[in-house]
Amino acid sequence: MTEPKPELDADTLAFAGRVFQYARMGHAEELAGLFAQGLPANLRNDKGDSLLMLAAYNGQAEATRIILDAGGDPELANDRGQTPLAGAAFKGDLTIAKLLLAHGAQVNGTGDGTRTALMTAAMFDRTEMVDLLLAHGADLDVRDASGQTAADMARAMGAQATPDQLDRAPRK
Repeated sequence: MTEPKPELDADTLAFAGRVFQYARMGHAEELAGLFAQGLPANLRNDKGDSLLMLAAYNGQAEATRIILDAGGDPELANDRGQTPLAGAAFKGDLTIAKLLLAHGAQVNGTGDGTRTALMTAAMFDRTEMVDLLLAHGADLDVRDASGQTAADMARAMGAQATPDQLDRAPRK
């Protein structure tokens, strides 16, 4: 028989809430201080979003860097299988994407899902992001669980520019 999980008190829950807000809002100094005291860099919330995912998704470059420097895993996917790079691709945030790639994010990574960042960028017509990902070796021919490529997904979503952009891109 397994022992029941301990209940978290109100102060602990409030602290955790503040930590995740620090990541969302870009409070890099506060996060750095907490990491120096031993806070785990890969802490996740109830949706599986890591501190890195929250900072990256919300465009918080300095907080993203601090979390990465503290050991934040750029491949740690949330409960929906999304990686921080896919979040940056969705938002079209080139600064965050470059930071993640420089810290080891896998350009063709799919987290726990089957969609790459290129697929996400293509679906939402993020042409500059598509260029960045291709320059970092994104594979045009990767297929998701339903057998679709990034270009297929872009067409299905009604993207205006990325389907042609991907069709013109050189195959490696």
